[in-house]
Amino acid sequence: MHTFPAPDGTVLAYHESGAGEPLVCLPGGPMRASAYLGDLGGLADAGHRVVRLDLRGTGASGVPADPASYRVDRLVDDVEALREHLGLERLRLLGHSAGAALATLYTARLPERVSELVLVTPGVETTGGRVTPQDRLEIARLRADEPWFPQAYAAMEAIAAGRATEADWAAAAPLSHGRWDDAAREHRASGPAQRNPEAAAGYDTPDAYDPAEVRAALSAFGGRTLVVAAEYDVAAPPAPVTAAARAYPGATTVVLPRAGHFPWHDAPGEFTTAVTDFLTGA
Repeated sequence: MHTFPAPDGTVLAYHESGAGEPLVCLPGGPMRASAYLGDLGGLADAGHRVVRLDLRGTGASGVPADPASYRVDRLVDDVEALREHLGLERLRLLGHSAGAALATLYTARLPERVSELVLVTPGVETTGGRVTPQDRLEIARLRADEPWFPQAYAAMEAIAAGRATEADWAAAAPLSHGRWDDAAREHRASGPAQRNPEAAAGYDTPDAYDPAEVRAALSAFGGRTLVVAAEYDVAAPPAPVTAAARAYPGATTVVLPRAGHFPWHDAPGEFTTAVTDFLTGA
């Protein structure tokens, strides 16, 4: 583990694995400790120096004096401080899920500081996209042959209707993974302890960004973008994710089959190949 100071003095932590050119990775959750990213399906063994940032108030990073600094647009300053700390002219930047919003806002504000941008099962709201309840239910129905499907689908219907209970969220958990096995259950169980609810509540507020302004700013981005979607992802269904990719000039989109919201767990080989081929220009 390594540390560096944020502009407001909060001490932030990052973790490194592998060797080679750095790939700075921003976790989702929102505001979940970066430990859940692991080595992203083997990227650390594929010639990449994986640098996982613990966002302020999560993991080994410090808690800020100002809770308003959890807002996603303000976290851009922390990513820039990490770039300066690493001594990099430009970043290869990866964001997962809600972390993709932070990666997008960083790129929109500082397009000259990003060479490659990788968005993994990203949310689409940052650039004005929308995921409907029907989008989620359509993806969920792809799992109709699974033994857990009836309970999970009923729970997803409750979630889509806005009347979910804690029991519904638990019952729908298998839909977040391409395989509901012991590894997926362990991943699910580790989530609550890794997430900062207070920070999460302040992460994506209505005044954090304007999607039209973000899209306009991204038009100045001259780097390369890879958008990774997953066939079974009810959180970020492939159709709206693919549509939202048009906000990034010349973006390449990959949809990984039989993978869920954490595709490096479900399809590590395919995920590593897709990201590595993109980063190396293969």
